[in-house]
Amino acid sequence: MRIANVGNRAVVLVSDDRGFDVQEVSGGRFGPNLASMYERWEEFTAWAKTLSDTAADLVVDRSRLGSPSPAPRQVFAIGLNYSDHAKESGFAQPDTLPPVFTKFPTCITGPDTQVVLPAGGNVDWEVELVAVIGKEAKNVPAARAWEHVAGLSVGQDISERVSQLRGPAPQFGLGKSFPGFGPIGPWLVTPDEFGNPDDLEIGCSIDGEEVQKGRTSELIFSVPALIEGLSHTVTLLPGDIIFTGTPAGVGLGRSPQRFIQPGETLVSRIEGIGEITQTFTTASN
Repeated sequence: MRIANVGNRAVVLVSDDRGFDVQEVSGGRFGPNLASMYERWEEFTAWAKTLSDTAADLVVDRSRLGSPSPAPRQVFAIGLNYSDHAKESGFAQPDTLPPVFTKFPTCITGPDTQVVLPAGGNVDWEVELVAVIGKEAKNVPAARAWEHVAGLSVGQDISERVSQLRGPAPQFGLGKSFPGFGPIGPWLVTPDEFGNPDDLEIGCSIDGEEVQKGRTSELIFSVPALIEGLSHTVTLLPGDIIFTGTPAGVGLGRSPQRFIQPGETLVSRIEGIGEITQTFTTASN
């Protein structure tokens, strides 16, 4: 099942451009917005599975898509979770839970956006598989972790490296939370839609040039392992977002280093989910 946020209304999709308005079809039982539905995710998905595709009469305008989790209470981001990315970043592969930081919720946006480049910064790309929590998780073992995942989406952990790495100590949260630095979409895909949700091709390109490519099976800590590790310390809440880490190929790790320039377009994709598109501009534009 695919669920989209269309103009702040929850929509069950039957194709990329057609679906059901959840509030209307459910007679007000669910919706209208996605954020309110995560607290009743199991009840909602059981109901949604009874819908007949032939009755879908809502035409979906992609330009109105928002984040599939528009109001997360917690946003977790995982660092160094692919071996080659850890190497290009100058760190050893983690053997315990990788570095965890936050992207502040105000940076979260929908899938197709224009992003303003901060003055004096070096803006980098990090395509990531995003998991959205659908059921409260505390001390959840990896073997049961998928039961707590509402679905998967494509994300970009856009990062401004100057402010992120400026001393005396790194400011990961601030450097990764400028407006528009957390695009997610184009929609949420429930885990049962995948043959293997732990093995999906992932990648991104800038103006048509591929800069990252990998598979989520290369994650050092898989989605279930991350949920187990995180939920050992914190309680994961419905609607929470986990950026699971990025494969090698970021601008900071290149020689010479490369960063996003005004006018460039970044397209990020994950197999079985879709793609998101960011175009970059300067404040003066």
